Amino acid sequence: MFIFTYRIIFVMPHRPYIRWLFNAMVITMTFCSSAASSREALVGVATNFVEAGEDLKLLFELESQHTVKLVTGATGALYAQIINGAPLDLLLAADQARPQRLVEQGFALGNSRFTYAMGTLTLWSTNPKLVGRNALDVLKAGTFRNLAIANPDLAPYGAAAREVLALLNLNESLKGKIVQGQNVGQTFSMVATGNAELGLVALSYVLSQRNKFSGVRWDVPSEFYHPIRQDGVLLSRGIDNPAARDFYAFLRSEQAKSIITRYGYGTE
Repeated sequence: MFIFTYRIIFVMPHRPYIRWLFNAMVITMTFCSSAASSREALVGVATNFVEAGEDLKLLFELESQHTVKLVTGATGALYAQIINGAPLDLLLAADQARPQRLVEQGFALGNSRFTYAMGTLTLWSTNPKLVGRNALDVLKAGTFRNLAIANPDLAPYGAAAREVLALLNLNESLKGKIVQGQNVGQTFSMVATGNAELGLVALSYVLSQRNKFSGVRWDVPSEFYHPIRQDGVLLSRGIDNPAARDFYAFLRSEQAKSIITRYGYGTE
C-alpha cells in the first residue's frame, strides 16, 4: 500500500491534493504504529517501595515508548484488590507469600515470580543519644520510653523486628514499651514525630530523600532475622500487555538494580 501510493505521487506531482493525501496517510500510519507499540502498565507497588518505584518508572519511560502507572498500598490490600478484579498488570509486593498465592490461585503467571528487592531492618531514632555503637546495649537496657515496630502479623518488617527481639530475649522485658504501626511507613512516622523514641524500621525510609527528619541509625545484622524478600509477579492481565512485559524485564536489568540498591535494598 505504501509503495503504490508513492508511485502515484511520483508520476503526478502536479496534483497537490494527492501529495496532501499521501502526507496525511503517512501521519496516520505513523500514529497507528506508535499506538500499537506503546501501552500503559498498571503496577501495584508495596508502600515501602514507592519512592524507588517512582524512579524506576521514570527511567523506564525515558527508555521505552510505554508508560507506567503506579498503584500503591499495603501488600495485603493490593492482593485483595487483585483477586476482586482490579485491573493490575504487575505486583511488586513487600513479601513472598502474596505473589506465591496469586500464582497458586491462577491470578499470575506461574514462572514469573522473582525477588526484586531484599529489605534491610534498621534501628532508628531522631535522638542521637539513643543509637550509636552501643545500640544493642540501649535495647537491652530498655531505658527508652517506646520502641515502635510494624504489626508482625501484617508487615514483613514487623515480623523481622519480632524475630530480632526474640533472638535478643527482649520480647518479655520490652513488652510494655513496644508500640505497633499498621505498616512500616506508619511505624517510621511514629518515630519521626516523637511518638516513639526508637523504631525498627525499613532502611529505605531512613534513606529516602523525602525524609526531612535527621537522626541516627544502626543497621541490624542480617543474620538476626530471616531475609525480607520482596517478590514481584506478572499478573494474568499483563501477559498480553507489551508495556507490562517490558517493565517486568526492565526490573531485572542492571540499571534497575542500581536504583533499587540506592534505596537501601539488596538485590540478587
